[in-house]
Amino acid sequence: MLLLAIPLGVLIGLSLGALGGGGSILTVPALVYVLGQDPRDATTSSLIIVGITSLIALVPHARAGRVRFAQGLLFGALGTAGSFAGTALSRSVAPSTLLLSFAALMLLVAALMLRRVLGSRLPAEVLDPTEEPMITLRPFACACPRVAKVVVTATLVGLLTGFFGVGGGFALVPALVLALGFPMPTAVGTSLLVIAVNSATALVARVTHGSSTLDWRLIATFTVAAIVGSLVGGRIASRANPRHLTVAFAVLLVGVALYTAARSLSLVG
Repeated sequence: MLLLAIPLGVLIGLSLGALGGGGSILTVPALVYVLGQDPRDATTSSLIIVGITSLIALVPHARAGRVRFAQGLLFGALGTAGSFAGTALSRSVAPSTLLLSFAALMLLVAALMLRRVLGSRLPAEVLDPTEEPMITLRPFACACPRVAKVVVTATLVGLLTGFFGVGGGFALVPALVLALGFPMPTAVGTSLLVIAVNSATALVARVTHGSSTLDWRLIATFTVAAIVGSLVGGRIASRANPRHLTVAFAVLLVGVALYTAARSLSLVG
């Protein structure tokens, strides 16, 4: 079982490093269906794996100047309330319902990712890594409509993190582009910082309000493999076409979502 954690961890780390998210949404299905964990234990384990991996994956992006620390920390702090609310909500949901909801989330994420690269309305800087941001929102500067958008988005991402045990990077990257005017590479790097903050917050909420039976050897193996994958993914991010990466990952998400939904419905039946 530990050997299976290595290729799975590398795959998820590759996505985190290359796309600034997305890989974390595969962690829970991998832990449940391939490695045999209980859904609630899997979501807690996922927070540890994704949080640590995101911090390590952040390093090469920071060295390349692709991380806005002030805005990222502020965005993560704004998601704290959502993380605690999502954690509380997850405890009242049956495991089969949790996984079925997770499958629906994966399909939604895949659709949004494909829309972004196949004719979305996002600004050009999403797809052009050479562009500078059109608008830079300074922390604590007052631009009320934009600030409101940031607060709502950060809270929703925190809610997803707490409920599903995912980092929320799939939502963070376009959110940082739209709400803060970041170019795509900067949004990818900064999203890793926000993922780490959100994961830590949601993990604290779970430890405070409930107990989980965690397999620490499995978590450590998975995390190390994910870290290796994330460092490779960081190099890929600076060279590969982001359109190709996003489309490939979206297709993978659809496959995993359909499998997760089928398994969840069989448990319900």
